[in-house]
Amino acid sequence: MGLSTGVAAMVGALFGGGRNVVRETAGIFMENSEAGAEREAAWRAAALGQFAGEFARPHKGLFDRFIDGVNRLPRPALALGTLGLFVAAMVDPVWFAARMQGIQLVPEPLWWLMGAIVSFYFGARHQLKGQEFQRSLAETMNRTGTVVRNIGALQALDAGARASDDPNPALADWRGDGR
Repeated sequence: MGLSTGVAAMVGALFGGGRNVVRETAGIFMENSEAGAEREAAWRAAALGQFAGEFARPHKGLFDRFIDGVNRLPRPALALGTLGLFVAAMVDPVWFAARMQGIQLVPEPLWWLMGAIVSFYFGARHQLKGQEFQRSLAETMNRTGTVVRNIGALQALDAGARASDDPNPALADWRGDGR
C-alpha cells in the first residue's frame, strides 16, 4: 500500500491534483481552438453590426417618401419620352411631323423659360446630392480616428501572433547561418 500511495502522490504532484496540467501546458504553446472561434465569431458580429449601422437608411415620414418618389420621376420621364418620340416618328411620320411643326410655333422666350426650369431642377438635384455626399464624407472622416486605433490594435495582435517570425539566434547558430 505504501508504494502505490507514494506513486499516486508523485503522479499527482507531477500532473496536478484534479487539474489537467497537460491541457494547461499545451494551451501555452497552441491557441485554444474553441476560444479562438468564439473570439472570431464575436469579432465578425461586431463588424456586421458596424456595417449595419453605416448602411442603415434614415427613417423618413410619408410626405418625405412621397416627395422623394416624385423627384425620381422627371429623369426617367424625359428619357422614356424621348424614346417614345422616336417610336412615334417611326409608327406615324405624318402625325409626328405635325407635332414638330406645332413645336416650332412656341416662342423663343418660352424655350428659355423651359430651359431655365429644367436647369434649376437638375442643378438643385445635383447640389442636393453633392451636399449629401459631402455630409457622408464628413461622417466617414469623423470615424477615421477609430479606424486607425482599430487597425493599430489589429496590427499589435498580428505582431503577437507572428512572434515566431522573429529571428532566433540559437536556431540561426544551430543551422550554421549565425549572423
